[in-house]
Amino acid sequence: MSQVKYKRMLLKISGEGLCNSNSFGLSGAALNSIGRQIGDLIDMGVEPAIVVGAGNLIRGAVLSSEIGIHRVTADQMGMLGTIINSIALKDVLEILGHKTRVMSAIEVRAMCEPFIRLRAISHMEKGSVIILAGGTGNPFFTTDTCAALRASELQSDVLIKATKVDGVYSADPMKEPGAQLFQKLTYREVLQKNLKVMDHAAISLCQQNNIDIIVCNLFKEGTVARIAQGESVGTLISK
Repeated sequence: MSQVKYKRMLLKISGEGLCNSNSFGLSGAALNSIGRQIGDLIDMGVEPAIVVGAGNLIRGAVLSSEIGIHRVTADQMGMLGTIINSIALKDVLEILGHKTRVMSAIEVRAMCEPFIRLRAISHMEKGSVIILAGGTGNPFFTTDTCAALRASELQSDVLIKATKVDGVYSADPMKEPGAQLFQKLTYREVLQKNLKVMDHAAISLCQQNNIDIIVCNLFKEGTVARIAQGESVGTLISK
């Protein structure tokens, strides 16, 4: 078992991280890559929790503005999308031999158990990966805010924001090739510069609870294992 810097890690994976680039639905290759990386953490003795988004299936805010569905209803549809993604990832992890529990903020007892903080901690301490579905259970809150909330509730040592780029840039690197990659930022700098990392509520929650945020490229194999061991990867946001 390798020595680790972060014993308990919360990994936030966007819905787009579960599908092919510029695509819709689910990708077996993406799910298996994520499953292998989570397996590496388990082998190192890390206690991982995962929050998944649903942008590969549905975006509540977009659905509301483009079709006219009430925002509350649209966000509830998004919450259901996170459950679809969560049970897909659960199956992949179990095929790879890892005990996994899906816990949801909204009740769908036939597919997952309700999120109860102490029960979630117990599952983690017994070696299960927990996948946290259903967002916060409330409309108008992003899965980034959910990730910060769950990281705080579960006393996580770090929140990993998994993306398709290498960290936080001064501008969109796809549009501006000269954009600067930040290695370290403070919570205050992220808020003052209005950097599009996570929404302000998520940053503030992590700041209040002194939880490091690391923004990294999930699609480089071994990334999260290197972070767990304390290597400098991506962008660190801390006090």
